[in-house]
Amino acid sequence: MEIIKKRLQFIYENENIDLLLSKVEESIINMKAKNLKNRKQNWDEKDVVLITYGDQFYVENEPTLQTFKKMYNQYLSEQFPIVHILPFYPYSSDDGFSVIDYKKVNPHMGDWNEISELATSARLMFDDVCNHISAKSEWFQEYLKGNPEYRNFFIEMDPKYDLSAVTRPRATPVLTKFKLENNEERYIWTTFSEDQIDINFSNQEVLLKMIDILLFYIEQGAEYIRLDAIGFMWKEVGTSCIHHEKTHEIVKLFRDIVDIVAKGTVIITETNVPHKDNISYLGNGTDEAHMVYQFPLPPLVLHAIHNENGSALSNWAKHLPSTDISTTFFNFLASHDGIGLNPIRGIIPEQEILEMVEGLKEEGALVNYKKNPDGTESPYEINVTYMDALNKRLDKDSTRVDRFLLAHSILLTLPGVPAVYVQSILGSRNDYEGVAKTGMNRSINRKKYTYNEIEKELTDVNSLRHSIFTELTKIIQIRKTEPLFHPNVDLDVIDLGEELFAFKRTNAKSESIYVLHNLTNHTTVCRLEGKYQDILTKEQKEYSETISLDPYQFLWLKPLN
Repeated sequence: MEIIKKRLQFIYENENIDLLLSKVEESIINMKAKNLKNRKQNWDEKDVVLITYGDQFYVENEPTLQTFKKMYNQYLSEQFPIVHILPFYPYSSDDGFSVIDYKKVNPHMGDWNEISELATSARLMFDDVCNHISAKSEWFQEYLKGNPEYRNFFIEMDPKYDLSAVTRPRATPVLTKFKLENNEERYIWTTFSEDQIDINFSNQEVLLKMIDILLFYIEQGAEYIRLDAIGFMWKEVGTSCIHHEKTHEIVKLFRDIVDIVAKGTVIITETNVPHKDNISYLGNGTDEAHMVYQFPLPPLVLHAIHNENGSALSNWAKHLPSTDISTTFFNFLASHDGIGLNPIRGIIPEQEILEMVEGLKEEGALVNYKKNPDGTESPYEINVTYMDALNKRLDKDSTRVDRFLLAHSILLTLPGVPAVYVQSILGSRNDYEGVAKTGMNRSINRKKYTYNEIEKELTDVNSLRHSIFTELTKIIQIRKTEPLFHPNVDLDVIDLGEELFAFKRTNAKSESIYVLHNLTNHTTVCRLEGKYQDILTKEQKEYSETISLDPYQFLWLKPLN
């Protein structure tokens, strides 16, 4: 426990931490005494994650988690051994990320029994929304009533303070005015919205409660835990209030705790920020997050295919840090949020980013903006399904399929654990009706389906959904059988020209696989020679000097001696 003591001393410098330490130790001892489900100790090539809402599919008068389990067992279990259920707690806004009660299941989805039942079929990933809580939560409502227990759970701030240095992920103000029950007014820190109240981690009781919630999720079966918006957790006036050293220390503390109570539990940090800041949450490789979200990947792949030029993608991949058995990347192309742009600032020139945004807007994408320190606004997120982001409105479905599979080949073959958003495996298009209904841009990629509706479309052999589901399933299954796609196998980018994104994965036994992607809409020829096994087609191929790739073709080639 000495390392935990040192962490607490660092976080609460000049404060007495004896009582806090004893309570943390007690919580750890109590959790270790419980008979927790055995966890997989190391990730491998078989680990592919499905990202979904708990109410993604529904049947009238049935808890949606029951419906999801039926859908998962019938159509998704063979591809995705791990399921990330987006926040399934009672909430008041933001499709779950404004949590009313961290320890309850949203009643229309079911209860903890449904979660336990799903855990019999899949390994589960939960969200720990630890930066903020709903304004409708008991915590905040008790604060408004003047309950002294909650007096310092939130961050009161005089609006006269200069907060211009604070990093803003939204165009909304940092502070929101609230009226207490006694009619006194208070300005409270709200990073994301007036309904999402930031939690005050400088209060030791708050940290203790959040550790309790972390342990509760582990007890309920969470094997992967996503720390939502973690970069904003510690506030200090006069700083940017993002990636604070004490935020990093709290993440390290969380990892220490889960490694003690449930080895194999994976802590994943969600930081939609420039690449160097994002990977800083890997710490020294053994002391912070087990995984970090690979946020540059979605916009970089999009940029490469739109421009038929993989230079920026290749240069970024060349400089990915090596990982070992203790850390890796959480790779994705699409999620419940939009395609973040901040992660590629500094990788792609700003003018090219703005041009990509304008081109996507012309094709029907929506855009969210953030406020900059100088008062101007800039785009931070493109709201669109990844299918429609890659393609134009007038494209043929055959072209949509080719581009979509190309992008997902990149996702599935890079170092890291790949995650596929449910709308992607379903081949979904933009949901403008959803946007009109909620008034939220992000609803464009959050459509929910009746079980019968989605089953009918997936089994219609003439539908785009069927084509995407069938073909993407095939390459996922092949990926899961190839040890050279283990998340920690080394990568070397190969320069075969700007029209291709190519690399080699090589393991400790010097076994290798070559992965080639033609990013263009025309046939591309590059230099490659040798005899190979194409693991996608099971064919043996021999190239004397050059190889020709059809439009949007990708190859997974293992050298034959």
